[in-house]
Amino acid sequence: MKNNVADFATHSAAISSLRDRVFVQEQHVPPELETDGLDPQCRHAVIFVQGELVATGRLTPDGHLGRIAVAKPFRGQGFGAQVVAALEQAARTAEMGEVELAAQLAAIPFYEKLGYRGYGATFMDAGIEHIHMNKVLNTDSQ
Repeated sequence: MKNNVADFATHSAAISSLRDRVFVQEQHVPPELETDGLDPQCRHAVIFVQGELVATGRLTPDGHLGRIAVAKPFRGQGFGAQVVAALEQAARTAEMGEVELAAQLAAIPFYEKLGYRGYGATFMDAGIEHIHMNKVLNTDSQ
């Protein structure tokens, strides 16, 4: 298994393909909503198993985690948590004291286990209910 944080250009085709499968095909997110033009500015976590990208996510320059996707056969094996941990470390390295995300309601327990707390009202994004969540990062454990 290879796990790292990289610029989008390095793995753009694999990242786009995985996100298309998870968000567009499985969750029926319109393709024009899945791509927002921010990818080149973000740091991307990528996890490969036997040469295949199985999990990804991104950290925007303003401290938002998002586009966290795990290929269906690899869910429930800790890859999502590894992606979040890699992005949190990238945020610490960038001296961000806190990270935020918009969680699909079904993913709230996953993020709560990782120390995220929800706030505010639920809202719709791409036809899916979400809630804002955040986490204060411990900068002592770099």
